[in-house]
Amino acid sequence: MKKIILIALSLAISAVSLSAQDMAAATETYNNGATALNMGDNEGALQYFRDALTMAEACGEEGADIVNNCKTYIPAIALSIAKEQIKSGNYDNAVAKLQEAIQIANDYQSEDVAIEASDLIPQVYLQKGNDLLQAKDFAGAAESYKKSVEIDSTNGMACLRLGQALSSAGDINGAVDAYNMAMRHGQQQNAVKQLSNTFIKLAASALKTKNYDNAVQYALKSFEYNENATAMQVAGQASLQLGKNSDAIDYFEKYVALSPNARNVNDIYYSIAVLAQQAGDNAKACGYYQKLTSHPTYGATAKQQITALKCN
Repeated sequence: MKKIILIALSLAISAVSLSAQDMAAATETYNNGATALNMGDNEGALQYFRDALTMAEACGEEGADIVNNCKTYIPAIALSIAKEQIKSGNYDNAVAKLQEAIQIANDYQSEDVAIEASDLIPQVYLQKGNDLLQAKDFAGAAESYKKSVEIDSTNGMACLRLGQALSSAGDINGAVDAYNMAMRHGQQQNAVKQLSNTFIKLAASALKTKNYDNAVQYALKSFEYNENATAMQVAGQASLQLGKNSDAIDYFEKYVALSPNARNVNDIYYSIAVLAQQAGDNAKACGYYQKLTSHPTYGATAKQQITALKCN
């Protein structure tokens, strides 16, 4: 009987000794993690804290403090690692690390970390898109912006940039949709400007390729979004080529009203005067010829026409 008691006592002492050793190892590993964290070695710290967590959990109540601390540190460190990837421009890896941080945060009930990591993912795609847009990789930029917008469609800036990328890539319909989304989410002024610029570029291109009907259509669309002199000039030139002189006069007059100090304003005055004269609107023709009497190129002709039309 005595022998049995001695054996039991020996086993108990061994168990206590083993538990103390396990706790010491857990504590040492935890401290190594804290040291690595202080040294800025997030990857090393994360591994130490994970190992310490496993060790401390095996120690039961004695390891409770270490367990709780590890569960606090591990999600935060995982998020810091993801942020390091963002800072270095490794965007795809950053997204993967953010997703990992979210999973860890959910496992350890770290709601703040999960929310912050989730909020960062669309921002990472936006930042990646910006870099690609600057590098003129318009298709790549559009793809990245799409991912950002898919996650957070209320980000007006992401919608605006998506429109820019799509427009530059030649997807005008997609760009218009993106700009309209941007307008609904705080980017009204910028989106309207971009829409106007998009259509004026199309109008200028159509005019250059002698697609005059499209030139007028695009110019008017540009003007619809933002009243600008360039749109009226293009519309006037295209209408003139189409033989729609009345429309040309109307667009040219809007052009000079919006840009009275333009370099070519006298050329436009002369065009309006001639078109009005051809249309039998002598009063209008006289008015524009009179603006040109002192012009070195048009002056002599203007005076002749004033006399011929018997302008007052």
